[in-house]
Amino acid sequence: MPVDFRVGHGYDLHRLEERPPAGRGRPFVIGGVTFEHDRGPVAHSDGDVLMHALTDALLGAIGAPDIGQLFPDNAPENEGRDSRAFLEEAVRRVRAAGWTVGNADMTVICERPKMGGRKAEVVASLSHILGVPATDLNLKGKTHERVDAVGEGRAVEAHVVVLLARTRP
Repeated sequence: MPVDFRVGHGYDLHRLEERPPAGRGRPFVIGGVTFEHDRGPVAHSDGDVLMHALTDALLGAIGAPDIGQLFPDNAPENEGRDSRAFLEEAVRRVRAAGWTVGNADMTVICERPKMGGRKAEVVASLSHILGVPATDLNLKGKTHERVDAVGEGRAVEAHVVVLLARTRP
């Protein structure tokens, strides 16, 4: 049977600030996993850059509105909202459109904290939400080598590419 494919790309970036009371930084969450850090993302929701980028990649692959259109940052109900809700809605839309996730390749860029020791935990969190084996997800942690806002520890960013597939009748 012939198979159709779609590719989606997602990107997100959040400024990092000190945690309260000194700043407005929220807890530092990547892929649904909380990391110890003296800084956190400044965001309307919980600021999980990886879930935001993954959500946009999934939505983009099916030609749906992006995360900002579906969950506006000026809507009171999204204040401090767990990004898991955004990703779950994207997965629901992907499935409703008849697609399944083939794989996702994800990159988180920040100077610290380092992703290395917790990659498996982040992948397991996302695997559960996406309903795919952890082996279908790849996570890389990178730095910006102390260049620009990300490299200076003032921001965190994520890039995600997803492949969706469906079998044609």
